[in-house]
Amino acid sequence: MALRDFRLPDVGEGLTEAEILQWYVAVGDVVTINQMICEIETAKAAVELPSPYAGTVTALNVNQGETVDVGTVIITIEDGVASSGASAAPAAPAEDDRNLEVPTGKPKQAAVLVGYGVKEGQTPARRARKAASGTQEELGESIVVELHDGPVVAKPPVRKLAKDLGVDIRRIRKSGNITRSDVLDAAMALHGMEQPPATTYDPHREDRIPVKGVLKEMAQAMISSAFTAPHVSVWLQVDVAKTLKAVKKLKDWEEFEGLRVSPLLIVAAAVLQATKEFPKINSSWDEANHEVIIRRYINLGFAAATPRGLLVPVIHEADGMDIPTLAKELMSLVDTAREGRTPPNRMQHGTLTITNVGVLGIDGGTPILTPGQGAILAVGQIREIPWTVKGKMKVRPICQLTLSFDHRMIDGELGSRFLARIGALLEDPSELYESDNDGDDE
Repeated sequence: MALRDFRLPDVGEGLTEAEILQWYVAVGDVVTINQMICEIETAKAAVELPSPYAGTVTALNVNQGETVDVGTVIITIEDGVASSGASAAPAAPAEDDRNLEVPTGKPKQAAVLVGYGVKEGQTPARRARKAASGTQEELGESIVVELHDGPVVAKPPVRKLAKDLGVDIRRIRKSGNITRSDVLDAAMALHGMEQPPATTYDPHREDRIPVKGVLKEMAQAMISSAFTAPHVSVWLQVDVAKTLKAVKKLKDWEEFEGLRVSPLLIVAAAVLQATKEFPKINSSWDEANHEVIIRRYINLGFAAATPRGLLVPVIHEADGMDIPTLAKELMSLVDTAREGRTPPNRMQHGTLTITNVGVLGIDGGTPILTPGQGAILAVGQIREIPWTVKGKMKVRPICQLTLSFDHRMIDGELGSRFLARIGALLEDPSELYESDNDGDDE
């Protein structure tokens, strides 16, 4: 009989660890290929893992609630194939699941679900020793940094991040490769974002929440964004009476049957239209190549408070959607996020973000940029307040919009014109859904 080790795969882009939330199988159970064997939580989402092997479970190598690194053996399965000699030929997994198997033997890139994981046969210590003995040219993109505990390897982007955050990379005591996560953890401690261990703890009056998974990713992302991008915010109050009329009108259209139509849908459509007119808003700063990237597509993210923490699910290629399609995608995105089941691929590659603080009864705020993006729009609650209309005081539904942007590539004029255009579209959204103007809404 041959024993098959299943290693924790990378289910996102470059994720390094995950927590085992729940095992669906136990030692002695018989499993089949593609059978779901456990649920894990990464810094992005909770996902289920299918078995790449068929056979009998002989060991669960990780306990529920335990967080382990990508590449760790989490389960061992006896495949029932007789082995001959010192080793047995590996059983061929199903074609759709070969990317789940982490091969052994000659060192090469370990296969993962999405993205790339660690290389087998080459530990961080070995990489560090190799780097320490090589020349700058031989090391390629990695640079050796001498620490108190010996040499380690840190890549230039990691060193640049440490410099931007004011972290002395030489003081990070770690053998082997210093990662982005190590630098962000150090920055959190440096800037007082991580409290020292309490000397006493009263379990009857205090609660402690482990900083891991989504919470850890959110904290690191906010630290990275706040201390690397120069934020500037502008805000605008908008009369949204016609937006509310548009919501009522669209609800009666056949194309919106079964869909939720809300002011947020109109805001999203307005953001997409304004971004097409001001494409530099949809940009990011590429420090490594000293370039500004202006994208000709819009992946619109929506900051969402979920049971697992703050997530930013994304509607990809949103600029190519009509209003009904956008409504369908937005409804699906919100429902999935509330259930805590947003897949990793729906939280990647966002280019622009909307955060709706109005649903929480808040008038407005100054949002922090999603890392790698140039702008984020905060939408406040709609309140009826006195408003001057053609020289007369009336009570109108008013909403405050706040735009935060990266001042390295978006100047005040561009940010202000972009926000003003969104405001104009919300004051008269008829062109967004190709309908006749509603006329005078005083």
